[in-house]
Amino acid sequence: MEILTNPDAWIALLTLTFLEIILGIDNIVFLSIVSGKLEEKDQPKARRIGLLLAMAFRVILLFGISWVMSLKKSFFDFDLGFLSGEISGQSLIIFGGGLFLLYKSVSEIHHKLEGEEEGTNGKASNTLGAAILQIALLNIVFSFDSILTAIGLVSAAEPPVGFGATGAIEIMIMAIIISIIIMMIFAGPVSKFVNNHPTIQILGLSFLILIGVMLLAEGSHLANFKFFGGETVHSIPKGYLYFSIFFSLFVEFLNLKMKKNSNKPVVLYNSKIMDEKLKDADVTN
Repeated sequence: MEILTNPDAWIALLTLTFLEIILGIDNIVFLSIVSGKLEEKDQPKARRIGLLLAMAFRVILLFGISWVMSLKKSFFDFDLGFLSGEISGQSLIIFGGGLFLLYKSVSEIHHKLEGEEEGTNGKASNTLGAAILQIALLNIVFSFDSILTAIGLVSAAEPPVGFGATGAIEIMIMAIIISIIIMMIFAGPVSKFVNNHPTIQILGLSFLILIGVMLLAEGSHLANFKFFGGETVHSIPKGYLYFSIFFSLFVEFLNLKMKKNSNKPVVLYNSKIMDEKLKDADVTN
C-alpha cells in the first residue's frame, strides 16, 4: 500500500507500462503472422495463449532476477585470431533468438511472395501446438529483453533512493500485467488489420528482420565479440529501430488512405513520360 501512495512509484509504473507496450509491438506482429496461418477459430486462442505465456515468462524471470543477472557471466572464452569473445547464457539466448527470428521472417516472406500452397483455404498447415511452440520460443527472448529494461528503469535500492527490492518487483509485475491486458485488447483488431492487408504483412515481416538483426548485434555485444582485435561489436539503439518502424507505418497508412479515397491507382509524376505524351500530342495536332 505504501507503493500506491508514492507519486514516484506511479510515474515509474506508467513509464514502464508504456515501454512494455512499445517493446511488445514486435511480439504482437509475430503473433499476428503466426496466428494468421491457423484456422480462424484457433487464431484468438493462439493470441491469448501467446500473450499469457509472455506474461508468465516475465513474472517468473522477475522472481529469478539473481539467476537472470548470473547469465551475464561468461562461461566460455575463445580467441581465434580473427574473432574473440566471451560467451554467456544471456548472449546465447539473445543471439539464438535473433537467428530464429531472421529464419522465420525470411521463410514467411518467401512463402507469401512465392505463393506456395500449404493446406486448404490458403492457410498454412500449422497446428495450434506448433504455433504456440514458436510463440513460446520467441517469448523467452522477448521476455529477457523486457526484464532487463524493467530492471534498468525501476531502482531496487532502499527508499528514498529507490523503491526497495519488494517494491521494485511489485511495480514491475503490475506494469507487465497492465501492458499484457492492453495488448490482449488490441491484439485481435491489430491481427485482423495485418492479415487483411498484404503490404502491412510484408512490412511487419520486414520489421521482424530488423529486430532479428538488432538481437544478433545485441547478442554479439553481450558476448564481447571482437573482429581482428578491434572494438567490441556495438548494439543497435532501439530508438533508431522503432523510429524506422513507426515512420514506415505512417507512410503505409497514407498510401492506404489515398487508395481508399480513389479507385484509380496513384500515378507519380515522371518527366520522361510527360515529354513523350507532349510529343504524341504535337504529332496528333
